[in-house]
Amino acid sequence: MLLWTQTSRHCKKPPSALSFLIYITLLFTTAFNNSVLAIHSPAAFVSKKSPVNIMAAKTNNNTNDSSALRELKDTIKSQAAEIDRLKNELTKNGIVAVKKKVVVPSGGHAHGAGAADNEDILDYKEKSSFAIAYERVPWLAVFLFSLSFTALIMNGFEHTLSKQIELAYFVPLMAGHGGNTGGQAVGTVLSALSAGIITRQDAWKVIGKEATSGLIMGVILGAMVGPISHYVMGISKHVATVVSVTFPLLSTIASFLGSSLPFVCVILGLDPAVIAAPAMTSFVDVTGLLCYFLIANQVFKAFGLEL
Repeated sequence: MLLWTQTSRHCKKPPSALSFLIYITLLFTTAFNNSVLAIHSPAAFVSKKSPVNIMAAKTNNNTNDSSALRELKDTIKSQAAEIDRLKNELTKNGIVAVKKKVVVPSGGHAHGAGAADNEDILDYKEKSSFAIAYERVPWLAVFLFSLSFTALIMNGFEHTLSKQIELAYFVPLMAGHGGNTGGQAVGTVLSALSAGIITRQDAWKVIGKEATSGLIMGVILGAMVGPISHYVMGISKHVATVVSVTFPLLSTIASFLGSSLPFVCVILGLDPAVIAAPAMTSFVDVTGLLCYFLIANQVFKAFGLEL
């Protein structure tokens, strides 16, 4: 209004109504722009971002972080305590189970459907020599009795031995080879059973595999021993032939018995570690010696020798 009064004084003519309307419009526009700038100026935000508000926000954030970290630590501690408790229970139950019996895996999803009442391995150090001998003597007596059949076989083929004395040279060799071959099969099968690699359901597969490997080993060794005994040791050709032919059959029988007897012991609930090896040796000695003399008779006939 002051501007309008001064303008009217200096002008010769008073301003018109149009000029007055334009002036009023400019005045309201200027006032509106000033108010908008005042609202959006940085000063308007000073109150929002004041140090007091910033410190309050930081305090709230720190409080939230501390509570979350505390909850995480508590969760970890509780889980660690639960894990320790489960470990102690499993260890305790495992020791008790092993002390009660030695489990020989034989089938099922857990590889252990046949738990034999075996000699307690954990208590082996505590057993006396008398206790060990008392457990094993009965089985050794049975196998010793079965070995007496070898004497009967020797007596039955006494006439063949009297005419072909060279056959007697290889009797210990046959017995030793049969025991070695069967012993390898027994050890392999027992280790696989105890480790749970094979079960009772794998019996025929394992027996077939071991018997086939025994046949292959017998062919290889028979092809070596026969020529060496003839050309190096001076053994007659027909006896060397008997040795070469007997080796594959003996190795097959030994591997078959060595792999099957552990499964038989598990099925019957016996201890294969105590029974399988000596039983295999006894059976292999008897069957191997019988096969040796039967093959000798056939080979001698093929060579035209009279017995």
